[in-house]
Amino acid sequence: MGRTKVGFLQVEYLYRLISLLSPLLFLLLWEGLVRLGWLDYRFFPPPSTVLTIFGRMIASGELWGHLSISLFRVLAGFVVGALPAVVLGLLMGWFRALYAFFDPIIAATHPVPKIALLPLFLILFGLGETTKIATIAVAVFFLVLITTVNGVRLVEPVLIEAAQSYGAKGWRLFYKVILPATLPAIFTGLRLGLGVALLVIVGAEFVAANKGIGYLIWISWSTLAVNKMYVGLVTIALLGMLTTNGLEWLRRRLMPWAQDFHGPR
Repeated sequence: MGRTKVGFLQVEYLYRLISLLSPLLFLLLWEGLVRLGWLDYRFFPPPSTVLTIFGRMIASGELWGHLSISLFRVLAGFVVGALPAVVLGLLMGWFRALYAFFDPIIAATHPVPKIALLPLFLILFGLGETTKIATIAVAVFFLVLITTVNGVRLVEPVLIEAAQSYGAKGWRLFYKVILPATLPAIFTGLRLGLGVALLVIVGAEFVAANKGIGYLIWISWSTLAVNKMYVGLVTIALLGMLTTNGLEWLRRRLMPWAQDFHGPR
């Protein structure tokens, strides 16, 4: 048993090492291709140059000014969109009448690209923060809602039957069985929602902001400040990695029973 556990930990360590090394290998390859002249320096600056500019923008406070406002918009839109989505998703999954009422509406509105709603929100709310937050909230809402509904509806019937045989029903059945069984699906929706929130904020800041990471990318492209443009892209990538990994860490702490299946080793 001890050897099996040690072997498992070694394999897990190996996979984590691979996950850490793969981005570094990609960056080294990029750096080498630029230095060899196989990639145009004007459009693909080497990572070392981007890192230097990144450090300068952090030191000057320029990057933090853009990052802080984007973070505020993303978090506000995420909360406004995710909370009602989880509540409605749980209710739709539990009550067939609600599912029958809302499902056709969701099926009709979900395929609409959420960034396409930006002009409508600009008309309704103007150029203020409400427009960006509302656009993010709508995008997050649909993803979290759909995954939550599916999570409830895919709860194993044997779990429900076992709980009912012990006298669980109504609110107690929902709280003790349905909600815990649905939590992994909810967290999956939250992770997807965070990713979409970052995508939407960049697009929204392209056209409806004078500050933010999306604005930084757009204005840098417009003025051919390619190095700064890549700083913006790297910042969004790092932000996405940190937020999604943070949610995954939280999921593992809150739901130790929901272990991932990694396939053959």
